[in-house]
Amino acid sequence: MAKIQAGPVVEMKGDEMTRIIWELIKDKLIFPYVELDVKSYDLSIENRDETDDKVKLFSSVTVEAAEAVRKYSVGIKCATITPDEKRVEEFSLKKMWKSPNGTIRNILGGTVFREAIICKNIPRLVPGWMKSIIIGRHAHADQYKATDFVVPGKGKVEMIYTPADGGEPVKYVVHEFSDGGGVAMGMFNTDESIKNFAHSSFQYALEKEYPLYMSTKNTILKKYDGRFKDIFQEIYEKWLDILVSSDKNKEWDYKKKFEEKNLWYEHRLIDDMVAYALKSEGGFMWACKNYDGDVQSDSVAQGFGSLGMMTSVLVCPDGKTVEAEAAHGTVTRHYRMHQQGKETSTNPVGSFSFTKKLFLNLSGNDNLANFCHTLEETCIATIEAGDMTKDLAGCIKGLPNVQRSDYLNTFEFLDKIAENLAVKLKQSPSRL
Repeated sequence: MAKIQAGPVVEMKGDEMTRIIWELIKDKLIFPYVELDVKSYDLSIENRDETDDKVKLFSSVTVEAAEAVRKYSVGIKCATITPDEKRVEEFSLKKMWKSPNGTIRNILGGTVFREAIICKNIPRLVPGWMKSIIIGRHAHADQYKATDFVVPGKGKVEMIYTPADGGEPVKYVVHEFSDGGGVAMGMFNTDESIKNFAHSSFQYALEKEYPLYMSTKNTILKKYDGRFKDIFQEIYEKWLDILVSSDKNKEWDYKKKFEEKNLWYEHRLIDDMVAYALKSEGGFMWACKNYDGDVQSDSVAQGFGSLGMMTSVLVCPDGKTVEAEAAHGTVTRHYRMHQQGKETSTNPVGSFSFTKKLFLNLSGNDNLANFCHTLEETCIATIEAGDMTKDLAGCIKGLPNVQRSDYLNTFEFLDKIAENLAVKLKQSPSRL
């Protein structure tokens, strides 16, 4: 059968087990059916260190990859190592390289939307969650672009704002260290980025037809978190979009659109929101600041059963640029086993479940859309038929009770999905 033709896609290769799995996914599930023009960048820790994270004299390979995603509008990023002291020693690195995810997100902006893939036979750690919970993580600045340092001794830490128009500088005393040193940090965000975060959150909630909650700790960070709260509320109540139709221009606001769909937006304190999420049945979108989204997305994923069953897509403010990321790490423990020639059972679902959202941006043709839906359906059907990796078998039986016959290894599982996908496509050629 003829392959589906699709446009260019930026591939960012990563580290350890997810790098191996991504190659298998391409060879078994994508390349046999889709013709992709792949623009590849190697973001492995070894290559970043060897090249000083550069592809040109003054250009980071990570930055080049992000700029390529901006150019071609579609990117796929495997999980990468952000080194700590142990990793620096392990790989004999020249320095403690920064997070590629943080660099890419700060360049592209946008919001990372994470959503669990729900299978009927996988029990939830939070049994009351009957509907999906979508985490919208603001993918810009805060702790991820902060300046932090160790204060070496007694002294004063100050923040100074110097107006660009030559106005009088404004100075704030952060802390006077009188009993020795400590640590200090300065972080920021921008109105433009927060506004983009708000727009993408409201739009995505309307698309998914879910109510939207946004959480901060504005009772403590009255100015910082208060800015997030105020911008969201102002855009929700006052922002107007001009939609051009064939007959006339229509003005509408988010609040009106939400009410028309019987939805709502509400700001909540982060601690109150965490408690609400745990006792809810799900069925909502949760907009989080950068760090909160980092933490809560993993918590929600595990609550639904497994980190391996989580989609993660960065949706940029232009509405057309998307970048898929792994919602989990590089699966180091499994990689160590793989290096030793031992069998692994690594869940790859989160590494290719993004196809529906991602590949639809490559082309508007129906064949590609049908293929994306079929791949997702096949994956869920395979698991619900009892063919799964060890982590999912552990969700059902409890890991201590899992026997080897209860699960497939990494390669067997991907082969099973590939087999089922081929059968499904053969039975319904119209899906290609």
